Amino acid sequence: MSRTTQRNTPRSPWRSRGARLAVPVAAIAAAATACGGSAGSGGAAHRPAVPVAASSSPSTANAGGTIATAKVGNLGQVLVDGQGRTLYVFEKDQGGKSSCSGACAAVWPPVTTTGKPHAGSDAKASKLGTTTRSDGTTQVTYAGQPLYYYAPDGTTKGSAKGEGLNQFGAGWDVVAPSGQKVEKSGS
Repeated sequence: MSRTTQRNTPRSPWRSRGARLAVPVAAIAAAATACGGSAGSGGAAHRPAVPVAASSSPSTANAGGTIATAKVGNLGQVLVDGQGRTLYVFEKDQGGKSSCSGACAAVWPPVTTTGKPHAGSDAKASKLGTTTRSDGTTQVTYAGQPLYYYAPDGTTKGSAKGEGLNQFGAGWDVVAPSGQKVEKSGS
């Protein structure tokens, strides 16, 4: 193929593995940096955003999933998934619907399910539910609030790096078994 023909041939974004991986990782890192990492109303000091690699997001889809509770740092008993990963709510969500998609969902992956979620230790089955996301997936809710992971927490039990952050237009908090958000008091 001549140089002229190559120059006029549209390039596919899926041409190489490098192109497929570089774009999402760069987008996630840019989103994390752009949205800042300031603390919410809990009075915590400013924390810089942590760049996120695509592989640090936990796999969230499952046949039903378990929502339980665990003691996490100085936050007390909060909601976690069946593997002990901390769960969060987004203050921007209204009416049980998620306001987090695209770059937001890359940093704050929704807790999704393909079945009915189950209540584990100290979580209340009556507060569990689901909502349909704009992409058609089913997101787990608790007390009517969609649940999320924070990608920089990875798969580490008890990590709550997202607590009190203000990103993508509102605050993020862990959730008590009552369904109320937990706001860290100074750190």
